[in-house]
Amino acid sequence: MKRMLIILTCFLPGLAFSQQQNFDLITYTAPSGWKKEASSNAVQFSKEDSKGGTYCVITVFKSIQGTNNAKENFDAAWETVVMEMVKTNGAPEMQPPAKENGWEAMSGFAQFEAEGQKGLALLVTSTGYNKMVNILVLTNTNVYEKELAAFLESVNLSKPAVGNNNNNSNAGSKTGDIIGAKTGTVTQTKASADGFAYTTTNFDDGWTSTVQPDWVEVTKGSIRVLLHYPKQGTIIPADPEPHVNNAWNILVAPRYSSLQQYRTAYISTYNRPYLGMGTATDNRSGKKMYVVLFRQGETGWIEAICPDKNSFVQTFRFDPETIRWDSETELLNPIIAMTNYNKFAIAASDFTGAWTSDFSGVQQLYHVYTGQYAGMNINQSSQTFQFGAGNTYNWKIIAVNGQVGSMKYGQAKSAGKFSIPNNWQIRFSDIEGKPRLYHAHFSCIKGGRLLKILDAQYPGSGIYTVFGRSK
Repeated sequence: MKRMLIILTCFLPGLAFSQQQNFDLITYTAPSGWKKEASSNAVQFSKEDSKGGTYCVITVFKSIQGTNNAKENFDAAWETVVMEMVKTNGAPEMQPPAKENGWEAMSGFAQFEAEGQKGLALLVTSTGYNKMVNILVLTNTNVYEKELAAFLESVNLSKPAVGNNNNNSNAGSKTGDIIGAKTGTVTQTKASADGFAYTTTNFDDGWTSTVQPDWVEVTKGSIRVLLHYPKQGTIIPADPEPHVNNAWNILVAPRYSSLQQYRTAYISTYNRPYLGMGTATDNRSGKKMYVVLFRQGETGWIEAICPDKNSFVQTFRFDPETIRWDSETELLNPIIAMTNYNKFAIAASDFTGAWTSDFSGVQQLYHVYTGQYAGMNINQSSQTFQFGAGNTYNWKIIAVNGQVGSMKYGQAKSAGKFSIPNNWQIRFSDIEGKPRLYHAHFSCIKGGRLLKILDAQYPGSGIYTVFGRSK
């Protein structure tokens, strides 16, 4: 197995081959014959030999906010991306770093053991432009060494565009608030209906988001995109066509008339995307518009409203009328990315009362060889911030985890003062014995907001912790 590790010295972010595919800032040549699964946060390739029991899994994660220190980013990613998946035997063995095109790639590997089977965990973390990109490989064989090496050699990382919003706390900030902010601004509305300071975000790439009663409206030139809030009855157990028709009738049809050339489409994948489209007359303006309704997974229903089909294609870089059951899901990434614009700045006045975040997960365990039931593993936690006068707060976390019958309980508490260094970050004076700085923003739902925070020093996988305000 150790022979496979030579591939690490081959990884350079600048290398590229023809017929590459794109994901976020990453281009790559997909390994032929490997199973591919894609979501908005990652692309995964896997190959296995069920007879021999060998496997290799490559996961390419979406870029996230990071520090400018490549080793700090690697260490943080190892603790979250790797250690949350497998238990390794000791610290990773590091390889020499590689630098090219403004990116510094650091890589390391360690052995792990699961169910008596040994394997290798390999992590490549690339740092540049205040971003980090992680590629994780889990394998128990060197059979796929050549294919793995070819894949890593094909990877190319591009420079983030100004105004890139993907998990970027700089997007939409007031000029000078955060390093990297360019021309973004936020608009403060003191008398907003929901009581929050900011209801408009002007992003650096030209899109503008505003809070509306039933959706977040995102506009750029003549293009309008409505990020519909969750609404009862719009997601039903049905085949694709009646499912889309139902959502269209509830969310879209009441605001239009004279619908023409309506059709639906979907792609057959584990996380099925749904589309409905047609030309209709806007009841408010009297103009004919090309309307596309879309949903995949947790995106919620997204409604794109354009003067005609051509302007939709130019904006989102795919023709919805050519989508078939076997189309590539990557075509839809531009419209999926619109969910990033449900993002609004924070102010000290927004933090009142109690905000909570609850998590629970249950794993049913079965023996990999016998198939016999091996018990249940439970993970449950609850965090609460209680904000008071004078920017004071009390923080508490309670966690329960372990197998049923031998679960462990723990809790921690802190209190202090918080501050808002800029529109997109919050600092707490004491969380578990030390000050903490978090990237922070609000996302809107019907009648309220969700607070999303991410540790600025250790962003890990880039997944924000979500808090809701208690009533």
